[in-house]
Amino acid sequence: MPGPERRREREKEQRRQVILKAAKRLFVENGFKFVTVANIAEKAELSKGAIYLYFSSKEEIYAQILLSDIENFHKEISQIFQEGRNATEVLLDFANAYINIFLKEREQFRILMNFMLQADNLSLSNETRRQIIKEMNRTISLIEKILQYGVESGELTLRKPDIRKMRNALWGLLNGIISLHLFVGTESMREERIRSNIKEGIETMIEGLKNKQEVAGNE
Repeated sequence: MPGPERRREREKEQRRQVILKAAKRLFVENGFKFVTVANIAEKAELSKGAIYLYFSSKEEIYAQILLSDIENFHKEISQIFQEGRNATEVLLDFANAYINIFLKEREQFRILMNFMLQADNLSLSNETRRQIIKEMNRTISLIEKILQYGVESGELTLRKPDIRKMRNALWGLLNGIISLHLFVGTESMREERIRSNIKEGIETMIEGLKNKQEVAGNE
């Protein structure tokens, strides 16, 4: 790519990042519902029209912030499998890292849930929809990988169809508990409730599997 063209691309990406940074601050301070594209333009010191050169809607901006945070999450847990640790410990580390995304940026969880429940009502490009689905599947697949790790280490005895069922149950537990506590209740207690309830839920599910295996082995 020639020098001037490369410079233009670099400037374009820099401006895109300025928009995302400004929008993220506003979403955190005011909540997604109360932020407009005009607000974002003012914060980024750009015209409203300039925003639409880079993003088709407010939802599109928000989705790109979400995708960036999920990507950072995957980088953070890239070393999740360490020698000498069992699947339960790895799963709890995964859960805590996932929780951290939304404790820092609660509005991110709201748009993730909105996408899961009413994707057709969000003003998102087809490419962004594909990206979100891809990243969600990537995250869910990591739960499956952890369970498979437990099977290979001898900690868990699960057939492949049961691994898929357990994966889906754990994904539901994780998002369900975050949904219950992230926006309600005493502020000072929210994080502790989310972490403790998810920890107890995961440990109970794993313990139930182990007890099932023991019963099956004694029959």
